[in-house]
Amino acid sequence: MAEFLSIGAAAFLLGVAVSTLRRWEKESRFFSDFRTPGGHRRYALDKLLAFCGQSTANEQRRTICYARVSSHDQKKDLQTQIARLQKHAREAGYEAVETIDDLGSGLNYKKRGLKRLIKLICQRKVKRLVIVHKDRLLRFGAELLFALCQFYGTEVVILEEVEENFEQQLCHDVLALMTVFSARLHGSRSRKNQRAIA
Repeated sequence: MAEFLSIGAAAFLLGVAVSTLRRWEKESRFFSDFRTPGGHRRYALDKLLAFCGQSTANEQRRTICYARVSSHDQKKDLQTQIARLQKHAREAGYEAVETIDDLGSGLNYKKRGLKRLIKLICQRKVKRLVIVHKDRLLRFGAELLFALCQFYGTEVVILEEVEENFEQQLCHDVLALMTVFSARLHGSRSRKNQRAIA
């Protein structure tokens, strides 16, 4: 059964603005497959993927080294991660290597770098994703992103596979949740104090 996307999702997949898709239709360059009773455009996923393949046929797919830390205090660790990823890429002989780094919680799905990484994967521009640990990508939901990589033909390379038993996983997950909520509470109190002083 064919799958259809909204104009927003189609624009995201193609890496263009929604207004560009509307303009392409006016210029008879790229058409939506149909419109809903409410007048909203719908695009067939297979057609979009074929179009992505045509637009990137002459573009070399890249290797993305992704590094992340949770706070500003860990910037030194971020640089260590980046150096290690780049060293691995050089020794493995990878070509067209690009580094994306993020500063934010492993529970935050709205990080700028992560959003860009997902967009590049969906555009079939990423040949290989390299990370140090699985949880450097996401604390929860990394498997979903790995499934996305598999669907779009992106190889995933994890430098350190950490074996954890159930109790260790549970402990780390609880600590991660506590850290995030503590930071949010602290931030909320800080903003209230700033408003009170003002």
